Amino acid sequence: MNSGAAAVKAVLPSPALAVSRSPLADYLELTKPRVTLLILMSTCVGFYLGSVGRLNLSLMAFTLLGTALAASGTAALNQYWERDTDGKMLRTKDRPLPAGRMFPWKALCFGIALSLAGIVLLAWLTNFLASLLAALTLGSYLFLYTPLKTRTPHCTLVGAFPGAIPPLIGWVAARGEISLLACVLYLMLFLWQFPHFLAIAWMYREDYARGGIAMWPVIEPDGKTTGRQIILYSAALIPISLLPSLVGFTGALYLCGALILGLAYLHFGVRVAVVKSTMQARRLLQASVLYLPLLYVLLLVDTK
Repeated sequence: MNSGAAAVKAVLPSPALAVSRSPLADYLELTKPRVTLLILMSTCVGFYLGSVGRLNLSLMAFTLLGTALAASGTAALNQYWERDTDGKMLRTKDRPLPAGRMFPWKALCFGIALSLAGIVLLAWLTNFLASLLAALTLGSYLFLYTPLKTRTPHCTLVGAFPGAIPPLIGWVAARGEISLLACVLYLMLFLWQFPHFLAIAWMYREDYARGGIAMWPVIEPDGKTTGRQIILYSAALIPISLLPSLVGFTGALYLCGALILGLAYLHFGVRVAVVKSTMQARRLLQASVLYLPLLYVLLLVDTK
């Protein structure tokens, strides 16, 4: 075992600690809270920017609740589907299902219940289009992206389509239709995902190889395709992120801020492509985590 794998193994909880976890903590882990919070952030921004007139706080709350339920249910169903694969990887083998702390049927029922509750709540308390988008996200993520992860490195492209839908859910919940700016929000999140997830794939390429996940750093260990894609998508994100100002939706503050953030994101992407090191991939991941909320803040502050 190499030193990196040993280091990861060293920080994993011991079997005794795993057994002592409460069932509530395991159910919460099935929902992938950090991912769900990112989804809710994008949904909230979409709702705010799509609102006309006074902000409807109760409608926003219902939208976020429905989205949270649907996203959490999708995460649980994803872990049910990938429980065998997760058991082969150091970073995921202590999840509730591969660790044996939960029966698979419980995770399946939990995921179905949350997903249905979220989709029904969105249809009932917001509108049918928002509910349809949530259902489309769930279906394409589970039945297209998830099975492709072990078959082709193009799974990242397929997964980016449902991954960019959250701001659309917020927008149509507030406005009832999809307009030009909503499509721009979708494209921004769509492009942002590639450097973010390819950085993760490079950092954990050995673990993904153990699990049979066909990411580009696993299929092509030299990192050339990974580097090209990181540069391509981070460069394409710059002009797309400037569109809100170019169409008059935001002002000069957003325009300058988005340009600086985009260039910084591209810089870290180029470093990964050139150096091809885990440290540079980690820096790109950190940059991606900062980029998105900062861009959203600029959008909210400088909206005309």
